[in-house]
Amino acid sequence: MDTVQPLPPEALYRRCDPADFSFETTDDLVEAPEVLGQERAIQAIQLGINIQRQGYNIFALGPRGTGKYTLIRKLVEERARNEPPPSDWCYVNNFEQPYRPRALRLPQGRAREFQRDMMRLVEDLQTALSSAFESEEYQNRRQALEQEFQEQQQESLRELQERAREKSFTLLRTPSGLAFAPLRNGEVMPPEEFQKLPEEEQKRIQAEVEELQEQLQKVLYQVPRWEREFRRRLRELNQEISAFVVKDLIDDLLQKYADLPAVVEYLHAVQRDVGENLEAFLSGGESKGQDGATAALALSLPDSFKINPALRRYQVNVLVDSSDVQGAPVIYESNPTYLNLIGRIEQMAMMGALVTDFTLIKPGVLHRANGGYLILDALKVLANPYAWEGLKRVLEFQAIRIESPLQMLSLTSTVSLEPEPIPLDVKVILMGDRLLYYLLSQYDPDFSELFKVAADFDDEFKRDAESQQAYAQLIAAIVRREQLRPFDRSAVCRVIEHAARLVSDSERLTAQLQTIVDLLEEADHWAQQAGAEVVSAQHVQQAIDAQIFRADRLRERMLEETLRETIHIETTGERVGQINGLSVLQLGNFAFGRPSRITATVHMGRGEVIDIEREVAMGGPIHSKGVLILASLLRSRYASDRPLSLGASLVFEQSYGGVDGDSASSAEFYALLSAIAQVPIKQSLAVTGSVDQHGRVQAIGGVNEKIEGFFDLCNSRGLTGDQGVLIPASNVQHLMLRQDVVDAVAAGKFHIYPVEHVDQGIEILTGVPAGERDEEGNYPEGSINQRVETRLAQLAEKRKEFDRRDETERRDESEQK
Repeated sequence: MDTVQPLPPEALYRRCDPADFSFETTDDLVEAPEVLGQERAIQAIQLGINIQRQGYNIFALGPRGTGKYTLIRKLVEERARNEPPPSDWCYVNNFEQPYRPRALRLPQGRAREFQRDMMRLVEDLQTALSSAFESEEYQNRRQALEQEFQEQQQESLRELQERAREKSFTLLRTPSGLAFAPLRNGEVMPPEEFQKLPEEEQKRIQAEVEELQEQLQKVLYQVPRWEREFRRRLRELNQEISAFVVKDLIDDLLQKYADLPAVVEYLHAVQRDVGENLEAFLSGGESKGQDGATAALALSLPDSFKINPALRRYQVNVLVDSSDVQGAPVIYESNPTYLNLIGRIEQMAMMGALVTDFTLIKPGVLHRANGGYLILDALKVLANPYAWEGLKRVLEFQAIRIESPLQMLSLTSTVSLEPEPIPLDVKVILMGDRLLYYLLSQYDPDFSELFKVAADFDDEFKRDAESQQAYAQLIAAIVRREQLRPFDRSAVCRVIEHAARLVSDSERLTAQLQTIVDLLEEADHWAQQAGAEVVSAQHVQQAIDAQIFRADRLRERMLEETLRETIHIETTGERVGQINGLSVLQLGNFAFGRPSRITATVHMGRGEVIDIEREVAMGGPIHSKGVLILASLLRSRYASDRPLSLGASLVFEQSYGGVDGDSASSAEFYALLSAIAQVPIKQSLAVTGSVDQHGRVQAIGGVNEKIEGFFDLCNSRGLTGDQGVLIPASNVQHLMLRQDVVDAVAAGKFHIYPVEHVDQGIEILTGVPAGERDEEGNYPEGSINQRVETRLAQLAEKRKEFDRRDETERRDESEQK
């Protein structure tokens, strides 16, 4: 096994050399696109916006700050500029079924024009009809009809009166109506004289009165029929008079909108309805059948609507006016509630009742985005009740049906409007993180059918000379957009180096640009405080240090408690069965390393390696898996031909929270070997890395923070030159350490060892060779592996002897019984 050498300083940090750039400041650079390294997402978005098939909506998934919105907006607007503008949409009254308003589609910009034309039509109809019905010709013809009706009634009564006089009776008007009375000498017979007549005479008179009364009833029964005939003929007269006026005015509109069949059909309906509702135009106030609530509703509306409420039926409610739109609409809705998406039907409380009509239908964002693109935050849609179901429904049926959530769920039977659905042609783009996308894919069966295009935004991209140049151009673009001071080459290089540190990889750069924007703004602030005209690396570093200082209160407190030995971690000396492990704590956007004391104890047993963290439910499944792997490694290496008669316990000392991850499994294995072989481990070293069943040390996360966490403790106590950290060799490419750590390594005061196998690690930790098996399968005398194997063999013999003695004792007890 080759001896591991500490890493040189140049392997701990990949610098960005200002000499690689030809510019002096970002003012000299040509701007680059504000999104880099997202080729996969760009291709997905272009597919989604170009393919015209149902269900090819887009879900842009990835962490915040990767420029999803910026890129989506840019690509969508580029395409939208070359697409035709959307149509106008409006709602008009349905005269046959008023509770189902009709939707009219008009070319761009013509909805407002049509609305104004209808308002002028109503005004012109009021004026023209009033003049027509006040004309002398109409008044004469109406009077003739009325006189004819009156003469018909009077003639029928006159004939009946003459027949009555022939029989010596007369027709009288009494408070209770018309009645017949007998005459004597041309005068009405008084009642007392009627009582003096002979009984036979009285009966004769009563019989004749009853006969005349029957004839009178027949005449009176004809009066309603005469009245209906009068009203019919009066309507015909009114329609005859109004037809000329209405036809003349509406013909102009029919000619103007002849290219729109739906509008022409509506105008014909208006023409018919005006003839049937002339009272509304002639009364100057409320029409027949209009209630007080409707009148009150009109008085509460804007001035443009304060007309006779009965005439509101002829208004046009413009939902979408695209007269000022260039190309297809691109809309981002920041508050995607159900009503904001679908639209709503407003109601007003008037005189104890809720009233509404088609003019109170309000559009949703889907109406405004119809014919274009709608960008939404997926989490906000899901957070608003019924919004997600409403969005899925309109995408599935490709129509916008305005109704309340209660109507959608069939939870109400209240009478309301049912506007005609509007056809929908929109491309919806949702933005959200990856977890949300995968959860929707798993648990919502409709999601994959409606959002077939996944635009997966990457967190990072490859770092090379070309990408560094593009990143510098990107920084220049951000500086100009945010109106910051120019950044010199050293500042740009420091930002690029920090971009690599953010992804913990010297060969990659972060794509989460919001963090970079924040850093640039803060560096500009520190340059301003220093009175500098150009931002330098010093200002960038000051901003980085300030960000860390604002977030590292807990890290500082933990370090203080360790230095005060409240938390017991040794950085000098040697201990058997004790090692310094390394973990990472994440607090918001700030992560830091924390050393942990791991101990192992061994005794005779039956091969169990007890993970105390797991036993008390403080260890996560990944950590438990790591312990089981190291137990398997122990058996395969040292107890392949005999039972493992070992009992062992592993624990993170002074750990009061949960433990998860397998990055401590190599440290736990080293502690276990030390306890078995009784060989002390140097406490000046700390270890991180997972281990597999063959003893290979595997990569872990947070390697920079872990190294720096142990370095800070050692540096606070005083560097001795013996201290250092063992890391997996595969993590060397991820190193982007702080400058003070690099300087300490360069001075030989701190060491970082890249380890590939546990044998290399145990040699560094103990100073004792691990040992390799010879041709006979034996380890060298005195090596770690030989000591472990010998100790396990001794435990196995003791276990065998113990079991044999125990069996003898049980047999003796059985014979005595």
